[in-house]
Amino acid sequence: MGDPKRIRKKFEPSKVMWNAQRIEKEHGLKEKYGLKNLRELWKTTTEVSRIRRNARDILSNRVGENVGSDMIARLERYSIVGSGAKIDDLLGVTPESILNRRLQSVVFRLGLAKTHKQARQLITHGFISINGRKVKSPGYMVKSDEEQRISYYKPINLNPAQPEPTAKVKEEAARPEEKPDAEIKEQAAEKEG
Repeated sequence: MGDPKRIRKKFEPSKVMWNAQRIEKEHGLKEKYGLKNLRELWKTTTEVSRIRRNARDILSNRVGENVGSDMIARLERYSIVGSGAKIDDLLGVTPESILNRRLQSVVFRLGLAKTHKQARQLITHGFISINGRKVKSPGYMVKSDEEQRISYYKPINLNPAQPEPTAKVKEEAARPEEKPDAEIKEQAAEKEG
């Protein structure tokens, strides 16, 4: 039958389900970053809580210091924390700092799309590549060295087509140009003479 797969959630929803302030904040972040649903945000908040929990464990000497340096190095690779960060800086990581490193946000920030939702659509439809390799996951975490290599995988025109001319403009274009009276008289004189 194959190896059994342990299916588990990648996020922990909030313990207090009906908190109006939290719900309003989550929906604001969802709209700001163009997320498909709140699960994507919950995955990010779970990751942030994991980072903070590990940092607290390191600060309380429950875990070795090498674990902290590995975690800092990984977060520096993704530009979530700055270079030369310390364990204390990991306590300041927010969901926004992780959401800013998603491919969807980076594509929008680079100007390859006009909105976050358009960036998501371009990615899922296969128009975005990293170093020539097509990436179809909007949640892909972009490393700091990959950010400069993001481009279109195939050409696309994001500007809307020119609007159709109105009926009045079409009539004027179909009508021959009216010549001034002086030009008509000169042409008539040349024909007679």
